[in-house]
Amino acid sequence: MEQESAKVTIRGVTEEYPLGTSYADIVRKYQTDEKAPIILVTVNGKLRELHKKLKKDCTIEFVTTRDPIGHETYKRSACLILLKAIYDVAGYQHIDKVVIHYSVGSGYYFTIEGDVSLDQQFLDRVKAQMHDIVKAEIPIVKRSVGTDEAISRFHKHRMYDKEKLFRYRRVSRVNLYNIGEYEDYFYGFMANHSGYIKYFDLKLYDDGFVLELPECSAPDVIPPFAPEEKIFRVQKESKEWGEKMDISCVGDLNDRITREGIRSILLVQEALQEAKISGIAEQIKNAGNIKFVMIAGPSSSGKTTFSHRLSIQLTAHGMRPHPIAVDNYFVNRDKTPLDEFGEKNYECLEAIDVEQFNEDMLALLRGEKVELPLFNFKTGLREYRGDFLKLGKDDVLVIEGIHGLNDKLSYALPAENKFKIYISALTQLSIDEHNRIPTTDGRLIRRIVRDARTRGISAKDTIARWPSVRRGEEENIFPFQEQADVMFNSALVYELACLKLYAEPLLFGIGKNEPEYVEAKRLLKFFDYFVAVPSEEVPQNSILREFVGGSCFDV
Repeated sequence: MEQESAKVTIRGVTEEYPLGTSYADIVRKYQTDEKAPIILVTVNGKLRELHKKLKKDCTIEFVTTRDPIGHETYKRSACLILLKAIYDVAGYQHIDKVVIHYSVGSGYYFTIEGDVSLDQQFLDRVKAQMHDIVKAEIPIVKRSVGTDEAISRFHKHRMYDKEKLFRYRRVSRVNLYNIGEYEDYFYGFMANHSGYIKYFDLKLYDDGFVLELPECSAPDVIPPFAPEEKIFRVQKESKEWGEKMDISCVGDLNDRITREGIRSILLVQEALQEAKISGIAEQIKNAGNIKFVMIAGPSSSGKTTFSHRLSIQLTAHGMRPHPIAVDNYFVNRDKTPLDEFGEKNYECLEAIDVEQFNEDMLALLRGEKVELPLFNFKTGLREYRGDFLKLGKDDVLVIEGIHGLNDKLSYALPAENKFKIYISALTQLSIDEHNRIPTTDGRLIRRIVRDARTRGISAKDTIARWPSVRRGEEENIFPFQEQADVMFNSALVYELACLKLYAEPLLFGIGKNEPEYVEAKRLLKFFDYFVAVPSEEVPQNSILREFVGGSCFDV
């Protein structure tokens, strides 16, 4: 007799459901027990959207909007509803393009091209339309079409970035999402219907507007609108440079690579970064009184290579730089504070001997001879090995560490003698006009490649540790980034095409039963968009060399 039902285990309790029951129907009775909406599920460890139907016995776990994957699904679905509302209000004939660019606060910055007056009145109409769409609980329908048909439909919808992108995809089919008559492609899963997206706001900003969204920790609260002007300007400048090179999205990059190779793109990008570093050195020289160059940034930003290259440029400008790693001022390991999980917290300020650091730096500022420490990471002890330093008239300390922008680290040092630099890999490339590449993805991929090469750490372990790394950044780095005198974007427009060859084998090494498999699969799908290029032509002093190897610096 043919099976008509399946056993479903949830929280250790097994019940039977008819085959073909949607996961949305199965999880509905559990929703009142959750602190946030259940937006996806995992079925036997595999991520599934709620419209999918029960096919066999399984174990189901919930993914809510408080979970990182669920939160991303919420934001992606909000973007879909926003796009539909814009076209509803303005009319398809009046819009050439709506583009998502980068994060601003907890939301995303958008621009609109076409015959539209982007003012508060227009935004209010779009917002009202979004609320109507949410109240209507319109199903978000997923359907699979052949790649050729998808390309044809993208052309019809004037989504030319997507049309270009999918010319390079090897897959035979593409998943499209429809909400009402609006159709689009998105990199990642969606909510089951529009009713999930209750919390959002729209704010005019710069040349466009920001779709404000909740944060993962509080999925029913819109935080105060607090854009960070300096980092926005750096991102906007990088975007404009990408447009000048005719590389705004992955399809553009693939076109250039296949037509002319990587050399010209690579040379222009590296020259641009070198010019930026030279300009920073000139600012420091012209200030006349800088003795402490404080460099900070999140994981895998390329801080070490940047410090070396800045030192070379400072030398070329007549100064004598000396590198100082704040890590050498770690307290002895037995005095390292513990985090809330009882693990040693190497990323908090209290893990640094702040008093000794300030005492040594002030002594150097007074012209005294100081013996600098070296932290022995094998023994967990701070050691002194006769490394003496005395500052002369043209000497400057290049100090690198995650707390570099926090004045609590350098509280005793005069502000007029400090120059603060924030560095991060702020990816300027988008997948297409409606799918951005998160900055964190670029840095995670860099770290996966570097960890495997220099530390023997597997991609599985790097992915597992990444949430902890991100928590440390949120606490110790990002709150101070706007205090920087200068920001440097270390992302290279071509780098993901190079990193693909290194990262893919590492990601394929993660087994299907591992908790990190979902993230590995997502990143592998992401790399499918890129035409790969070898790294032979990447210069030895490139920031990318810090990750793929072959650097002329000790990194």
